[in-house]
Amino acid sequence: MVSSESKQPDGQGPRQSGWRRWWAAASGRFRLWIRWLWEQEGSHGQRARGLAAGVFCGCFPFFGLQTLLGVALASLVKGNHLLAAAGTWISNPLTYVPLYWFNYQLGCWLLGPGHGWPSLAVLQQEGFWELGWSFSSRLLLGSTIVGASSSALLGLIYWRWLEHQPPKPGQSIKSI
Repeated sequence: MVSSESKQPDGQGPRQSGWRRWWAAASGRFRLWIRWLWEQEGSHGQRARGLAAGVFCGCFPFFGLQTLLGVALASLVKGNHLLAAAGTWISNPLTYVPLYWFNYQLGCWLLGPGHGWPSLAVLQQEGFWELGWSFSSRLLLGSTIVGASSSALLGLIYWRWLEHQPPKPGQSIKSI
């Protein structure tokens, strides 16, 4: 009887396209990484504080320093350092402009109108901090408020989620 599935020459099973093999391997690694990230050491409170510290620091336009600041803040609040580093990813190349634009608009709403949001060409030439105190103060105030509220909300949601997870096999209730 002839099988309808073609076998690879070395007998490793049905053939898959290169794209499917790549996708299966990448998704498997991603799932393992997410599982490792969520199973970090520490109490639920330490893990939630670490994530919240990272989210707070990720709301600021301190490019290149957000992870370091997030880990330093996590040390101060006794939070998980790896989750703090991951929490800074709230700002990334896809979210920079909308996040910082919103932070600036919030700062303008609280402090009054500034000089307006700069064009992309001005940002590329000068950067955020060369635009003056009027711009920077509004951006930093908005970043502080958005960071504080986002970190508190996400930290609380993560903590509540952890509290409702069943204990791992072999883990006592007191170690949670």
